Amino acid sequence: MTAKPIKILLVEDDELFRLGLSTRLQQEPLLHVAAEAEDGETAIALVNQQPFDVVLLDIGLPGIGGIEACRQIKQHHPGLPILALTSHNQPALIARLIEAHAQGYCVKGIAAEALVLAIRSVAMGATWWDAIASQEILAAFQSTTLEPPSAAALTTSPTLTKREQEILALVAAGQSNQEIAETLYIAPGTVRVHVHAILQKLEVRDRTQAAILAMQMGLVLPPTNRTE
Repeated sequence: MTAKPIKILLVEDDELFRLGLSTRLQQEPLLHVAAEAEDGETAIALVNQQPFDVVLLDIGLPGIGGIEACRQIKQHHPGLPILALTSHNQPALIARLIEAHAQGYCVKGIAAEALVLAIRSVAMGATWWDAIASQEILAAFQSTTLEPPSAAALTTSPTLTKREQEILALVAAGQSNQEIAETLYIAPGTVRVHVHAILQKLEVRDRTQAAILAMQMGLVLPPTNRTE
């Protein structure tokens, strides 16, 4: 049985860049750019008219902008994965992407192979944060502009088992359930059970929120400091 191509909505205001990106993605046998838009308003209209598997969304759009477009799409289509693509990687921007419930973030200039992998990952339900973005996320939560967790919050932090901490660290690194299973030599079903337990203990809705909360509260070490 042949796998169905991933239907992509490509949202990018730079016509030349959009054309080049669309042409490259169409070369992948399991990727299909089903529609294109040059602004957020058109993107919102398109997702209301036809189904997509992934929205590849430029953030620097004219009109309402990419962040607001992401937020509005998610309000009406919460299960539709959105992968942000932009030339900016400021901590404030990344924090807004997380608040808008984007599933991933790639910096323009990313290798085509990595972008294809990112699209496939978010389409399968995983999150994908660019390496630079991951560092910026950590910096944002460690900056003086954000209040650190209170002593009460830290003392009431949920108790995670050693295995749950290992899995959460890999989730924070952007690994999918399958990748985590391969890394820890356990079954994907076991990973799903652990991830479900982690989300319940942390009282969060998804993997991205779990990873951010874990790093903010010091439940896992930053990716740059973890040992293999």
